[in-house]
Amino acid sequence: MIAILGAGAFGAALAHAFEGQIRIWGRGLVPGMTEAPRLPGHPFHANVQVTAGIDETVEGAQAILLAVPMKALRETLGAIPATQAPLIACCKGIDPITGLGPASTIAESRHSPCGILTGPSFAKDIARGLPTALTLAMKDGAETQKRLSSRTLRLYRTDDIIGAELGGALKNVLAIASGAVIGSGLGQSAQAALLARGFAELARLAVAEGARRETLMGLSGMGDLMLTAYSQESRNYRYGLALGRGENFAEDTTVEGVATAAAVAQLAARHDLELPVLTTIHRLISGELAITPAIDALMTRPLKEE
Repeated sequence: MIAILGAGAFGAALAHAFEGQIRIWGRGLVPGMTEAPRLPGHPFHANVQVTAGIDETVEGAQAILLAVPMKALRETLGAIPATQAPLIACCKGIDPITGLGPASTIAESRHSPCGILTGPSFAKDIARGLPTALTLAMKDGAETQKRLSSRTLRLYRTDDIIGAELGGALKNVLAIASGAVIGSGLGQSAQAALLARGFAELARLAVAEGARRETLMGLSGMGDLMLTAYSQESRNYRYGLALGRGENFAEDTTVEGVATAAAVAQLAARHDLELPVLTTIHRLISGELAITPAIDALMTRPLKEE
């Protein structure tokens, strides 16, 4: 049995992807509901049971997926009873206080096996049964990889948890940047240049944190960036579009890249790294810079070799 904590669009989509018995719990979801409010039009299959509480959901689970926003992860962890089932984070971000990613946050507070499920995926695609490939990053994760793979969901395994965490988190900042460039009318050439230079910075920061560069070139880094940096389906991209247009972003959705951008600035300072693209995006989001001065600052930097 697989337990899913969190009934947002991604958590609800995962309930459609897995085979065997599934239990799901989340705010706004009550027993008897046939679909999740955040994923309308996709009724749960007969193997999915909507539960009333966390204890009931995780009892006897062979894997527990935490599909809650990064900001709610610690609270959710505190409500899970003692278990030896693997705890798998299904969110992306960096804790602004500790600088830890989702799986590392779990490892800090629990003794259960833990990991992160991440990569290029839109909830609607998963729910529709369209083929999707993700990365499962955890130590000794072969059994969990088999359990969570299905006919439409293919998992690749790595033990580079730091690389998978940071690839998934930092690409959200670049997706905001991508949207801001297009929203401000700077064009696709500028968009491509910013993403290429920004990805180089992403890799430098992640390697400084202990990641392997090849992980960042895979699904959890480059693959995820390719999906979210160009699509209106991406919350971070839509937020960037609004930022570039000077509009308010009023959608009731979590934009993980906003908090991550602030955490990136702290990590860059910790490692004494010069990351002009990533730190400029933080200044843009915080309101310290407007879009035109931000681009001017990047374009007038001293010339250098690539």
